[in-house]
Amino acid sequence: MLADKNTRTILLIEGQPEADSSLAHQLLKAGFVVQSFVSGREAVSWSQDHPLDLVVLDASSMRSNGARICKRLRGILPDTPIIHCRGEGDPEMPQGLADIYLEQPFTGRKLLNRVRDLLPADPAQEEIVFFGDLTYYRGKRSVEVADRGEHQLTPKLANLLEEFLLRPGQVITRKELMENVWHTTYVGDTRTLDVHIRWVRECIEHDPSNPELLVTKRGEGFFLAIPENA
Repeated sequence: MLADKNTRTILLIEGQPEADSSLAHQLLKAGFVVQSFVSGREAVSWSQDHPLDLVVLDASSMRSNGARICKRLRGILPDTPIIHCRGEGDPEMPQGLADIYLEQPFTGRKLLNRVRDLLPADPAQEEIVFFGDLTYYRGKRSVEVADRGEHQLTPKLANLLEEFLLRPGQVITRKELMENVWHTTYVGDTRTLDVHIRWVRECIEHDPSNPELLVTKRGEGFFLAIPENA
């Protein structure tokens, strides 16, 4: 499978690459370039000389818990995301070796979701909104703010943030937010909205207790303040 400049390369280490249960099938079907190895030593050697975007270590298909392989990969790939797949009931590995742990059984969809969560956004394929120091990745449903890192959003939080990004500087009433995000006309109890507003602020504000971006307009609703560099 040939890769173009926008295709992501995944290093896959698994014990039975030809089996029907191979994780390569799901990754290839999703459009990734997959470089597979059955040996941790070969995988480590290959990764030293080739660019890659993510590692999937399927220790559940090997005669090892994968700890040694994972440690060696982390040593030479300190910034590359690693997904470690372990067998059901197997003990967890030391913190910091892998970014995400998946315990068997898990679905191919779950694996792909975790892969997409970890991969940096591709500007050629991702819809990105820049708003001052805020960067919103619509496809990944994540938001990044300068000096605060990237935060993954739930579907509700992403929809809520989009309401404000679509109408910057405009006051949006509680009723509108409940209708557009929760699809209900009931506004007798908006505590759920208040909680979600607080969670959005925790992702985008430098001081969530004193918000400067997602601002409350008392008695009317909320609005996204337009920063000078927006």
